[in-house]
Amino acid sequence: MSRESITNTFPTNPSHQPNPSIPIPPKKKRSLPGTPDPEAEVISLSPKTLMATNRFLCEICGKGFQRDQNLQLHRRGHNLPWKLRQRSSKGTKKRVYVCPERTCVHHNPLRALGDLTGIKKHFFRKHGEKKWKCERCSKMYAVKSDWKAHSKTCGIREYRCHCGTLFASKSKIKITQH
Repeated sequence: MSRESITNTFPTNPSHQPNPSIPIPPKKKRSLPGTPDPEAEVISLSPKTLMATNRFLCEICGKGFQRDQNLQLHRRGHNLPWKLRQRSSKGTKKRVYVCPERTCVHHNPLRALGDLTGIKKHFFRKHGEKKWKCERCSKMYAVKSDWKAHSKTCGIREYRCHCGTLFASKSKIKITQH
């Protein structure tokens, strides 16, 4: 089969316009961070709760888990009764989380964040202790995943200024030169 016969077998629309008889559904817009659903339940957790790791403990071996579902799956290994809760879409109100720091923009319920992981990472990034340090550039991170992502690319691109200083991008050199 020649190339001509392949291209000619597909119908073409010379005006490149969609078929007007088929309605196009409106595109659903995502909520921007900090603009929650006004009907959502606003939850405020303490800094201690946000920073807690392994809140769910196994009563047999003492192993801790960050999520109840992980504990329930672990309990199966001990032949203990376990039950995974299914999320039901009806009757459950959407939740949003506010930052416990009063001076933070996300303390305001109108700027609440939409999930528990998001508020935890926000709290660690903006208000937590920076525990992870890049070995190459000494930059500090409060969230391990941020540190890991940085470590993969740190030092890969280096731009040397005429004075000998190394920069991660050309734009940084232009900003610092007089």
